[in-house]
Amino acid sequence: MARTDVRGIVVPAALGEVDRVRRFLRDYIAGLGLDEQDSLKVELALHEICVNVALYAYPGEPRGDMAVRVWQEDGALFIEVRDRGVPFNPVKKKNPNVLVRLRRELPGGLGVYFYRTLMDGLSYRRVRGENVLTVRKSLQ
Repeated sequence: MARTDVRGIVVPAALGEVDRVRRFLRDYIAGLGLDEQDSLKVELALHEICVNVALYAYPGEPRGDMAVRVWQEDGALFIEVRDRGVPFNPVKKKNPNVLVRLRRELPGGLGVYFYRTLMDGLSYRRVRGENVLTVRKSLQ
């Protein structure tokens, strides 16, 4: 089946731009019929991905951009985030021991775990110097 209703946004990879990307996503998913819980899962997943890009993709200066595309295909919502930062494959990252992290009050380290568990699929590839992360959420 073909991709439908493809939309995108490119923003500087900065924490101050994350809310702009979240508004873009909220506008996109408003008419998809997702219940409130799934809408929040999708929004939180994209938030965590964008925060990770903003914090870690571009160490030093100059900072680069992140590009976000969303579309529907085969009864699912897809979100793709691209950056030209340092290579990072979240698929290979092991899940943390969440209880230990919470008990010890260790900061950070849960972003990849969150978007991996909130969404129904995750893929990564490195293409022509870009990190390409795609997450999927079933619409059915």
